Amino acid sequence: QVQLVESGGGLVQPGGSLRLSCAASGFTLDYYAIGWFRQAPGKEREGVSCISSSDGSTYYADSVKGRFTISRDNAKNTVYLQMNSLKPEDTAVYYCAAGSWKKDCILAMRIYDYWGQGTQVTVSS
Repeated sequence: QVQLVESGGGLVQPGGSLRLSCAASGFTLDYYAIGWFRQAPGKEREGVSCISSSDGSTYYADSVKGRFTISRDNAKNTVYLQMNSLKPEDTAVYYCAAGSWKKDCILAMRIYDYWGQGTQVTVSS
Protein backbone atom coordinates (compact mmCIF):
# COMPACT_ATOMS: atom_id res chain seq x y z
CA GLN A 1 0.00 0.00 0.00
CA VAL A 2 1.41 3.35 -1.07
CA GLN A 3 1.47 5.81 1.79
CA LEU A 4 3.07 9.12 2.72
CA VAL A 5 3.09 10.21 6.34
CA GLU A 6 4.11 13.70 7.46
CA SER A 7 5.29 14.50 10.96
CA GLY A 8 7.14 17.21 12.84
CA GLY A 9 4.55 19.95 12.85
CA GLY A 10 3.64 21.93 15.93
CA LEU A 11 3.50 25.33 17.57
CA VAL A 12 6.58 27.52 17.34
CA GLN A 13 7.32 31.16 18.07
CA PRO A 14 8.22 33.58 15.26
CA GLY A 15 11.87 33.18 14.37
CA GLY A 16 11.89 29.57 15.46
CA SER A 17 12.54 26.37 13.53
CA LEU A 18 10.83 23.10 12.75
CA ARG A 19 11.81 20.09 10.70
CA LEU A 20 9.04 18.27 8.88
CA SER A 21 9.45 14.67 7.78
CA CYS A 22 7.72 12.82 4.98
CA ALA A 23 8.08 9.07 5.30
CA ALA A 24 7.09 6.79 2.46
CA SER A 25 5.91 3.20 2.53
CA GLY A 26 4.98 0.93 -0.35
CA PHE A 27 7.35 2.63 -2.78
CA THR A 28 10.86 4.04 -3.02
CA LEU A 29 10.98 7.80 -2.65
CA ASP A 30 14.15 8.43 -4.62
CA TYR A 31 12.42 7.38 -7.84
CA TYR A 32 9.90 10.18 -7.38
CA ALA A 33 9.83 13.93 -7.36
CA ILE A 34 8.76 15.05 -3.90
CA GLY A 35 6.97 18.28 -3.20
CA TRP A 36 5.94 20.12 -0.08
CA PHE A 37 2.74 22.15 -0.23
CA ARG A 38 0.82 24.10 2.36
CA GLN A 39 -2.69 25.35 2.86
CA ALA A 40 -3.68 28.10 5.25
CA PRO A 41 -7.31 28.56 6.37
CA GLY A 42 -9.36 30.19 3.65
CA LYS A 43 -6.54 30.03 1.12
CA GLU A 44 -5.66 27.78 -1.77
CA ARG A 45 -2.99 25.14 -1.46
CA GLU A 46 0.37 26.46 -2.58
CA GLY A 47 3.71 24.91 -3.42
CA VAL A 48 6.58 25.44 -1.02
CA SER A 49 9.51 23.36 -2.23
CA CYS A 50 10.34 20.27 -4.25
CA ILE A 51 13.23 17.92 -4.95
CA SER A 52 13.77 16.13 -8.23
CA SER A 53 14.15 12.38 -8.63
CA SER A 54 16.76 12.63 -11.39
CA ASP A 55 19.56 14.65 -9.84
CA GLY A 56 18.21 15.84 -6.51
CA SER A 57 17.88 19.41 -7.73
CA THR A 58 15.65 21.56 -5.59
CA TYR A 59 13.23 24.43 -6.06
CA TYR A 60 11.74 26.87 -3.59
CA ALA A 61 8.87 29.29 -3.66
CA ASP A 62 10.05 32.90 -3.29
CA SER A 63 8.23 33.18 0.02
CA VAL A 64 10.47 30.56 1.65
CA LYS A 65 13.72 30.88 -0.28
CA GLY A 66 16.67 31.24 2.06
CA ARG A 67 14.67 30.02 5.06
CA PHE A 68 13.54 26.50 4.11
CA THR A 69 15.67 23.57 2.96
CA ILE A 70 14.41 20.36 1.41
CA SER A 71 16.48 17.17 1.54
CA ARG A 72 16.08 13.45 1.20
CA ASP A 73 17.51 10.46 3.04
CA ASN A 74 17.19 7.52 0.68
CA ALA A 75 18.27 5.02 3.33
CA LYS A 76 15.32 6.08 5.47
CA ASN A 77 12.99 6.59 2.50
CA THR A 78 12.22 10.00 3.95
CA VAL A 79 12.21 13.59 2.73
CA TYR A 80 12.66 16.49 5.11
CA LEU A 81 11.74 20.14 5.11
CA GLN A 82 13.88 22.20 7.46
CA MET A 83 12.10 25.44 8.23
CA ASN A 84 14.03 28.27 9.86
CA SER A 85 13.18 31.88 10.68
CA LEU A 86 9.52 30.99 10.73
CA LYS A 87 6.94 33.74 10.34
CA PRO A 88 3.26 33.86 11.31
CA GLU A 89 2.38 33.74 7.62
CA ASP A 90 3.99 30.29 7.43
CA THR A 91 1.10 28.95 9.52
CA ALA A 92 -0.67 26.25 7.51
CA VAL A 93 -1.21 22.55 7.11
CA TYR A 94 1.83 21.18 5.31
CA TYR A 95 1.50 18.29 2.88
CA CYS A 96 4.10 16.20 1.10
CA ALA A 97 3.42 14.65 -2.26
CA ALA A 98 5.17 12.25 -4.64
CA GLY A 99 5.03 12.13 -8.41
CA SER A 100 6.73 10.07 -11.11
CA TRP A 101 7.90 13.27 -12.85
CA LYS A 102 11.37 12.69 -14.30
CA LYS A 103 12.28 16.23 -15.27
CA ASP A 104 13.32 18.98 -12.85
CA CYS A 105 10.62 19.17 -10.22
CA ILE A 106 7.96 21.84 -10.36
CA LEU A 107 5.38 23.01 -7.82
CA ALA A 108 2.37 22.03 -9.89
CA MET A 109 -0.06 19.78 -8.08
CA ARG A 110 -0.97 17.99 -11.32
CA ILE A 111 2.34 16.09 -11.41
CA TYR A 112 1.96 14.59 -7.94
CA ASP A 113 0.14 11.28 -7.63
CA TYR A 114 0.37 10.52 -3.93
CA TRP A 115 -0.36 12.83 -1.01
CA GLY A 116 0.06 12.63 2.73
CA GLN A 117 -2.57 13.60 5.28
CA GLY A 118 -0.82 16.79 6.34
CA THR A 119 0.74 18.17 9.50
CA GLN A 120 -0.19 21.44 11.17
CA VAL A 121 2.41 24.17 11.59
CA THR A 122 1.44 27.16 13.72
CA VAL A 123 3.76 30.12 14.13
CA SER A 124 2.59 32.37 16.91
CA SER A 125 3.82 34.13 20.01
